[in-house]
Amino acid sequence: MNTHEWHGGARYVGGKVETVVGDAVDSRDWQVDGIVDQVAGAAENLYGRAQSVAEDAIDAAPHLAAKGREAVTDAADRAAEAARHGKRVVARSLDEQPVLWAAVAAAAGGYALAWLIHGQRD
Repeated sequence: MNTHEWHGGARYVGGKVETVVGDAVDSRDWQVDGIVDQVAGAAENLYGRAQSVAEDAIDAAPHLAAKGREAVTDAADRAAEAARHGKRVVARSLDEQPVLWAAVAAAAGGYALAWLIHGQRD
């Protein structure tokens, strides 16, 4: 597990906490910030996992290092764009469909919690 995986997972969990607190105190700002942190944390975790896979591939086949680095950079760019897009979508549609977003956040939170508890199985 690299730094991006760890930081992304922590940011995701922090976003879950923010969302729950926002629900408890009925603060839309906390709810939105929590969902944004969840999306950004998941994207960073995904980037870290892609980076780990690329590093493993580089170790296994040094002649593919240049192509692997390009793939990681492309994956990072796509993850960052997905996070930015997710932030825009969440901000716009939270007012329109709060129950849907609460269900999505609960499902994603359950998956993330299970992943954090059980980890990846080989």
